[in-house]
Amino acid sequence: MSEVSAIAISVAKPGYEEQLAEALEGLLAPTHKEKGMLQYEMYRDVNEPRCFVFIERWEDQSTFTAHCNSPHVEAYLQETAGWVESNRIHVLKRGK
Repeated sequence: MSEVSAIAISVAKPGYEEQLAEALEGLLAPTHKEKGMLQYEMYRDVNEPRCFVFIERWEDQSTFTAHCNSPHVEAYLQETAGWVESNRIHVLKRGK
């Protein structure tokens, strides 16, 4: 299989920016230990502080899917259910 990249964008509901930031930061350490993770970085939009962006690279689609179904991602989703205005994930491959 070939490498996949992902851009994940989360926008906090007004007033939940810092709570969401902490929860998202909590994903970094366990994700960096996952099999197949090549890059997993969190960014915050300087012009829209409610917007958080993850840039990810995974060995293949199966390792990315395993990450999405991991216990720490599931726990994050439950914890932050009322804090997020929108989530969007773009899964990308190189070339055509």
